[in-house]
Amino acid sequence: MSKVCQVTGKKPGFGKQLSHSHRRTNRRWNPNVQRKRYWLPSEKRWITLNVSTKGIKTIDKRGIESVVARMRRQGQKV
Repeated sequence: MSKVCQVTGKKPGFGKQLSHSHRRTNRRWNPNVQRKRYWLPSEKRWITLNVSTKGIKTIDKRGIESVVARMRRQGQKV
């Protein structure tokens, strides 16, 4: 599963991990992306989205209809 939120666009962050002896190794910080199903009343169907926890809060606040409309304006297929 891709670690990109479809609502907020959050992606993994990259950087270095620093050990006690100060050796640096590559690492990544993944966003908390969940696979979640939402009922779309206007189309009478379920849609499955990969959303971060902040994306879930955004959908709860704005509503699934407005979030999907915004995603479609940006050119994403839903």
